[in-house]
Amino acid sequence: MSNFNAMVVSSRDFIPLDELAGVSEEANRVFGLRDLIDQRNIRCRWSNHYETGERRFDCFDPIIDLSSPIEQFVRQKRLADLVTALYGETACLFKDKLIYKPPGATGYALHQDYISWKSFPRSFVTMIIPLDASTDENGATEVFPGYHTQGCLSQEDGEYHELPQSAVDESRGVRLCLNQGDVAVFHGMLPHRSAPNKSTTWRRQLYLSFNAVSDGGEQRDAHYREFRGWLTRKYADYGKTDTYYK
Repeated sequence: MSNFNAMVVSSRDFIPLDELAGVSEEANRVFGLRDLIDQRNIRCRWSNHYETGERRFDCFDPIIDLSSPIEQFVRQKRLADLVTALYGETACLFKDKLIYKPPGATGYALHQDYISWKSFPRSFVTMIIPLDASTDENGATEVFPGYHTQGCLSQEDGEYHELPQSAVDESRGVRLCLNQGDVAVFHGMLPHRSAPNKSTTWRRQLYLSFNAVSDGGEQRDAHYREFRGWLTRKYADYGKTDTYYK
């Protein structure tokens, strides 16, 4: 993986738009399951409004067990084959989340997706599939090519770390302004961030993660069991002991 390029973007017709429309409808349906969207439910992620600070629902992590059609889409051979071609060996699904990024959502500070748990695969890559076009206005993901070759840029202590802006040359940033049907894949060590959504609509994206089969094999279910335990402990550290997973 040391020579893996910072970014791969498919042609517009990589995913047929009629197929993507079905996933979009399912994303809307799942969002309507209001009993799931609760700050105690550790499946849910939240973000603040970039101006008012209002707390808003942002993401389901994981997503595929909430929707059979989305699971069928995510597990299709075409997506895995794209990553397999990068690895030179079979790609295994590791994580799956759906970020809605509502209007006003702050976005994410500079970070790397790799987290230094003993069980976390170093072959980790992230695939972005936009359900809505991602633009400068709605906070497209911005990546910093080349820095993945430097490995983990924060302390490897098993915690999530934001990176200081000084960790990268900001002039090298590339915004992934993607249309529906496009796909982007980037290395788990690649620093990236996103700006606030200053538009009036969602910027929904599927974020899928993969590992090479030689780097732990199929481990999605084991990862999410560990992830839920980690989140439960983290919330408890801040006095939130009434969490659950649904």
